[in-house]
Amino acid sequence: MSSAGERPPTAGGSVLGRNVPGPRGWHSRRLRIRRPRPPYPPGPKGLPLVFSLLAHWKDPLGFLMKLAREYGDVVHFRAGWEHVFFLRHPDAIKIVLVTRQDSFEKGLTARWSKQYLGEGLLTSEGQSHHRQRRMIQPAFHRTRLTAYARVMSAFADEMGDGWRDGATLEVAEEMQRLTLAIVGQTLFGADLAGAARRVGESLAAIHRLSTLTYRSVLPFGRRLGRLPLPGHLRLRKAVARLDEIVYPLIEERRRDCSERQDLLSMLLQARDEEANGRAMTDVQVRDEITTLFLAGHETTANALTWTWYLLAQYPDVEARLHRELATVLGARAPTVEDLPRLVYTQSVLSESVRLYPPAFALGRRALHDVSVGDWVIPAGSLVSVSQFVTQRDPRFFPDPLRFDPDRWTSEGRAGRPEFAYFPFGGGARRCVGEQFALIEGVLILASLARRWRLRPLPGERVEMRPLVVLKPVGLQMQLERLRS
Repeated sequence: MSSAGERPPTAGGSVLGRNVPGPRGWHSRRLRIRRPRPPYPPGPKGLPLVFSLLAHWKDPLGFLMKLAREYGDVVHFRAGWEHVFFLRHPDAIKIVLVTRQDSFEKGLTARWSKQYLGEGLLTSEGQSHHRQRRMIQPAFHRTRLTAYARVMSAFADEMGDGWRDGATLEVAEEMQRLTLAIVGQTLFGADLAGAARRVGESLAAIHRLSTLTYRSVLPFGRRLGRLPLPGHLRLRKAVARLDEIVYPLIEERRRDCSERQDLLSMLLQARDEEANGRAMTDVQVRDEITTLFLAGHETTANALTWTWYLLAQYPDVEARLHRELATVLGARAPTVEDLPRLVYTQSVLSESVRLYPPAFALGRRALHDVSVGDWVIPAGSLVSVSQFVTQRDPRFFPDPLRFDPDRWTSEGRAGRPEFAYFPFGGGARRCVGEQFALIEGVLILASLARRWRLRPLPGERVEMRPLVVLKPVGLQMQLERLRS
């Protein structure tokens, strides 16, 4: 799994036989004793405080692919003052996300995200995350998902009714409009659809400012973030607008004693049994609403956009998808009961997410020294793993750039390591809304593709923009109604 070499000693030293815990850095601040420099895996050289940062800003996906191609499964590089270990092999990813997950905390992106997501399920740590997940889990019970599925299918069918043969769509915007309506209904209820749109607009503004993450890896990054720079001021205004929408919704729903089945009501009714049945505070509910809204809106919309793009490039796959939908559904809209029979439809979506995962990379910080193959990741180091890179590894996906849904048959999966494909993460932090997203994606794809195919305009080129999620930009397609 890793490059050949002598197994290094565990980072850390001792003073007269007394172990010195590994600090965040390469020397002990408490005892002022210099730690031996550990041998690092191979990686890019150059100006360590500048080179990797510039390369990552310019083309983050290309930078990660280049690291994997040139240096192997375990790569070391510098980003500002940080030592970063990039891991590509599924066995190493499993160590970080599952086997030794307690030895890591969320990385730099989570710190950045806390500025607008707060301490939601995506950014919280330790026991706080454990309690929050247990409180939220009932909202994604099978019976709840069945109710949500009816909303998903109805909204998708309504969108299909409104499409016109020969019309041109900006596909990403259209898919975002659909998933926004669905998450607004399931999260807030029908009476708050207008508020859902405004929440989506605020989050979109925050996304546009996500390039400010550069400050998180600079030694003076936190101080820089306090400066009244134009981008920082726009971010603060966007977060303030978000709060001006969400907090009144929470207050209004607390006053409403009627029985409701949306996610907001369930969050308000949730109780922490480890804290004497205490309910969530308004701040906690706000953080969870924002997290769920983001996860239930942007990611699925992007996955569907990439799916339409890929289907247009592979007419044989598209034709086979249409045959399955005609056989299973005929002229009716799909329901949750159809999912077990929509096997190829699910494979199409899985293969699209393999090639263009909405969450394209994950970051962690090591709390302890952790062995990965022949190398030791010292405490305090940053660790990066990438769905985009590993899910395009030819060792696990032959001819990896080819769009081939047959990879997801039982034969196609045989012998593939568990974390060769991990679009929803893994371990205790695996996405709580995974089933929601999968059901939503399949039902929307089935509902629209049973009646329509989308054709790219001549000369149209789609661009990958890796922001908070892997966003497709510039994809306009023409609608073509399927003839029965």
